[in-house]
Amino acid sequence: MSGPETRNIAATLPAMARARPDALAVVCPAGRDRAGRPRHTHWTFRQLDRESDAAARGLERLGIGRGTRTVLMVKPSLEFFALTFALFKAGAVPVLIDPGMGTRNLGQCLAEAAPEAFLGIPRAQLARRVLGWGKATIRIALTVAPPCRLPGPRHSIEPYPIAPVSADEIAAVLFTSGSTGPPKGAVYTHSIFNAQVEILRDLYGIAPGEIDLCTFPLFALFGPALGMTSIIPEMDFTRPGQVDPGVILRAIEDFGVTNMFGSPALVRRVGDFGASRGVTLPSLKRVISAGAPVPANVLEQFATMLGPEARIFTPYGATEALPVCSIDHREILGAARHATDRGAGVCVGRPVPGMRVAVIAIRDGPIPAWSDDLLVPDGTVGEIVVQGPVVTRAYDHRPEATALAKIADPGAGQGGFRHRMGDLGVRDDQGRIWFRGRKAHRVVTARGTLFTIPCEAVFNTHPEVARTALVGVGPSGAARPVLWVEPARRLGRADRKRVARDLREIALAHPHTQEIETFLFHRSFPVDVRHNAKIFREKLAALAARRRT
Repeated sequence: MSGPETRNIAATLPAMARARPDALAVVCPAGRDRAGRPRHTHWTFRQLDRESDAAARGLERLGIGRGTRTVLMVKPSLEFFALTFALFKAGAVPVLIDPGMGTRNLGQCLAEAAPEAFLGIPRAQLARRVLGWGKATIRIALTVAPPCRLPGPRHSIEPYPIAPVSADEIAAVLFTSGSTGPPKGAVYTHSIFNAQVEILRDLYGIAPGEIDLCTFPLFALFGPALGMTSIIPEMDFTRPGQVDPGVILRAIEDFGVTNMFGSPALVRRVGDFGASRGVTLPSLKRVISAGAPVPANVLEQFATMLGPEARIFTPYGATEALPVCSIDHREILGAARHATDRGAGVCVGRPVPGMRVAVIAIRDGPIPAWSDDLLVPDGTVGEIVVQGPVVTRAYDHRPEATALAKIADPGAGQGGFRHRMGDLGVRDDQGRIWFRGRKAHRVVTARGTLFTIPCEAVFNTHPEVARTALVGVGPSGAARPVLWVEPARRLGRADRKRVARDLREIALAHPHTQEIETFLFHRSFPVDVRHNAKIFREKLAALAARRRT
């Protein structure tokens, strides 16, 4: 890409409209026919480009233009795609927040983002008015009720003049899921979006003409930019862990899907259902799952439905930086799996091209400036620090959080900083990174430090355990480790006591878990709203503190 006019991430859409004008860009559910079969509506790349042009003109007439912060609360639909690209074309700044994070967090996020415009479905507009979201700053409100006619004239044959933004101009504000603290707005520039498109294309060999099943709205926006046809399934996108697996499998078969992005919870649910019924998915050549570590048994089960050349990739990253590392299921299911079961952590692979990954000594406070003295030797647990073209530079209106997460390094390039992931890990002698858990979740006892992922992994090998969560009760430095257990099936009191005895024996068999003596059971762990996969350990820690153990 060259020239200021092409730095706008929206330029990818007209480029695809020229290259593949009549190919399907977006396919969305449109109810059912009399026989109960799903119906669909669609736009080609040319139609999506024209609709987003018309919407951009309409938004501009409403006063939404370059730099206008605009909340977009529209369900995945034709309108969602058109409005998102329209906002980018106009140079506006979409503010994207997960609606499932709760009214309190939503209100806080909107207050911080200080948006001037609000585009939302009727329910979102009603909540905005009743709860006073953005009351101090919002001056433009547009209700979007799909299917609807987007604002703007359709008779113009001239393409909309895409805003000639600079590479470092703000493109969007994407809020984190808030799984380890209050949600924060990560500031994305157009150069970051462009870098993500290029890295994902090259890393996974994604080619125009592929069919993508979009089960995560934000990732769905990469489909048109990469020339893929985006298939939107019938599902509640705020509850991927409760998706109807039959709907997902039917969509893959009906459209010949080649690429799918899904949270670990969705991959688990679909894999359980499909593998038990002997389903095969010959068209699917690539599955990408992120948001939390994907257990090896989940990968193994889903892989039984795939062809011999298909791959399941589990990229590592965060809202602030994605992707950082990547690994495929074959490597995980090899020697890495056995190392994980022994407590080595989860292997997240090697850094992707263009990304630099370092491991530094664990510190809880800010680190104002980079020094090589911060580095720890390979094989030593430390905090993962990254630098590269997909790393966001700041949190929106959160200077303290930015100072805590960024380390100034003028010699690093890419803005002169490094980003602290807040994750703990180890680099092995092959250059791979092994995730050991969140820094905020480590349990510091009087005898030492316990890391969540290595400890939990050894207990997760028990056949009656679905997953576990290590938490600490009491002050850091004198915390008592408690292991929460989510059983694979409903257990009676006698069974829970038996499983607890088994887990204590497992604890005694591994040096890094011998200190764990307390085991509590929880039918279903609280998880994040975005991927339904990250465990809210803070809630479990508070619950453990209230329990008599």
